[in-house]
Amino acid sequence: MTDLNKIPVTVITGFLGSGKTTLIRHLMQNPQGRRLAVLVNEFGTVGVDGEILKSCADENCPAENIVELANGCICCTVADDFIPTIEALMALPQRPDHILIETSGLALPKPLLKAFDWPAIRSRITVDGVIALADAEAVAAGRFAPDVDAVEAQRAADDSLDHETPLSEVFEDQIACADIVLLTKADLAGEAGLARARAVIEAEAPRKLPIIPVEEGRIDPRVILGLNAAAEDDLDQRPSHHDGADDHEHDDFDSIVVDLPEIDDPQALADAVARLARERDILRVKGHVAVRGKPMRMLLQAVGERVRHQYDRPWGDQPRATRLVVIAEHDRIEPEPIRAALMQAIAERA
Repeated sequence: MTDLNKIPVTVITGFLGSGKTTLIRHLMQNPQGRRLAVLVNEFGTVGVDGEILKSCADENCPAENIVELANGCICCTVADDFIPTIEALMALPQRPDHILIETSGLALPKPLLKAFDWPAIRSRITVDGVIALADAEAVAAGRFAPDVDAVEAQRAADDSLDHETPLSEVFEDQIACADIVLLTKADLAGEAGLARARAVIEAEAPRKLPIIPVEEGRIDPRVILGLNAAAEDDLDQRPSHHDGADDHEHDDFDSIVVDLPEIDDPQALADAVARLARERDILRVKGHVAVRGKPMRMLLQAVGERVRHQYDRPWGDQPRATRLVVIAEHDRIEPEPIRAALMQAIAERA
């Protein structure tokens, strides 16, 4: 049993756009009597997920219990950012009963687990469990699971080819570190897609894991909270591609912030974002959009060519501005062409 004096922490990991923020919103709305605190780590200089969660704050998880760390991976900046932030959450006037950590979509979870062994927090906190989210439709399509036979054939044909992409390593490390895997967007994948995704994950997992399909982040909190895994104590059972390395870098990925004027046609912007993903291998786009004549702020979220947008709340006193975070592998981020493509799309339908 977990030491009752320790605050349990659930680490929620998963690739870009897998649904981590949606899951946390659901947990905030169904806390099962717990007072929650949330730490959100985003890749890029403009935080979107943290603001989304703060808009859902209530007496069970007030705004001051939601902390955002942007522009830096918490597992790379343990002493400077992570430890002080965790200590601040534990020192809140009303101590949280449970802390949720949403990692960056590009984060490797194992270095973060190692941080829980730091003397400053080890006696006061424990990792209740690691929940890995995987987009069922994407996994079913084989985007992050290498074909071993094809890889070996490529290696035989060209010694300069690496057998794995950076994206596959991130995906595999997240699965290997997990206590439970949630297959998100199950409705989009369908039964056949879910079966394929489950097979991929079972093949990648170093041990048998519960694999649960979910839609819109809806799951009974009792299934994923209160696992008492003490994950910081069994790191050897959670292998990583980076075991033995002193640290890790995210130089394979980069992000830019694109500022745009108010737009007239949200669909034109969505189409442009989808085209960018198709033509420039953009992984993720997210941000807020000012639509001319609309008092509500529009939230845009894109994973590859799948783009969703909805009005989330009034602008209020916040300046009306369109700001999008664009994330891709390092050699695919070309700021000026990306800005030009988005500007052209919204100008054509102005």
